[in-house]
Amino acid sequence: MGTLKRAVCLALLLAVATPGAPRAEEGAAQGTRAEEPFGIALEGFPYPYPVRMFPLTQDGERLRMAYMDVAPNGTANGCTALLLHGRNFPSSYWQEVIEALTAAGYRVVVPDQIGFGKSSKPAFDLHFDQLARNAAALLDELKIDKVDIVGHSTGGMLAVRFARTYPERVARIVLAAPIGLEDYRLYVPPVPLERLMELEDKVTAESYRHQLLTAYSLTLPPEALDPYVEARIRVKGSAEYPRWLRAFANSYLMIWRESVVSEIPLLTQKVLFVMGGNDHLAPGRDFAPEALRGEMGQNVRLAQALAGKMSQARVEVFEGIGHLVHLEAPQRFNDVVLRFLSEDP
Repeated sequence: MGTLKRAVCLALLLAVATPGAPRAEEGAAQGTRAEEPFGIALEGFPYPYPVRMFPLTQDGERLRMAYMDVAPNGTANGCTALLLHGRNFPSSYWQEVIEALTAAGYRVVVPDQIGFGKSSKPAFDLHFDQLARNAAALLDELKIDKVDIVGHSTGGMLAVRFARTYPERVARIVLAAPIGLEDYRLYVPPVPLERLMELEDKVTAESYRHQLLTAYSLTLPPEALDPYVEARIRVKGSAEYPRWLRAFANSYLMIWRESVVSEIPLLTQKVLFVMGGNDHLAPGRDFAPEALRGEMGQNVRLAQALAGKMSQARVEVFEGIGHLVHLEAPQRFNDVVLRFLSEDP
């Protein structure tokens, strides 16, 4: 199937089947209801599987961590996959990966990290160490001892921190278009939280779609991003939107502040980097001095250099693909991941 035909088919699939994208008849029946705000925990935005809540208390705040726990479809293989999402997307975007893994016999646990998606939006700073502890506590609650991890983008950074903190709980790691392959502090100066919130507050549907298409070098048609643009923009009408805004800005500061690049070569598990050949995403590039911006985001080269320092790592490059590898090339991504996860130890 040609690239254009695949893109059109994916756009149609997302428009019809992706959670958060109302069908045409639903929009007509709802009228203006389709434009009602989402809550800052994405109330009103459907996920592909039932969402449960895991209670947590942190810094005196009572929080709820949303997650999907999807059973194998057919004969179980006894393994569990933990999927870790990126910064700009709810965990619902893992739908096709969940389907592929459960069809192969995996139990699949898919959390929204605190500060993201349907989980609570705290007022305090976010830290990868705490997100890793939250994930471990969730696995304890579900009585899961060991997992294979698939982490995309920011979820790749979290996967590294989780595996370094709990090495005995991780079998294999797939880093799907991970960020954090370089220390962004070497290029990007500190940006005050208030400035970040001011800039994020100015985002519109059009500017957000353009940002994703260009910064992520996506091969998807613009309309394929509709559910995610909707999720980003419709929270702005919530009465609690300032709290969401603060949490979202804090997530950028976590990425900037808490580098994991020095930890990646220390991973003891088998690691597969799945990289889009066109992916040059570098958080904070627009804040960097212009002379340094071109040096940032050489992600394929960075992944290859890191893998060369590791005894059990390799890199798979999807040429012509951008940052959303599992949405832009879903069949190839799923095949590569399943083949890797089924390899002998």
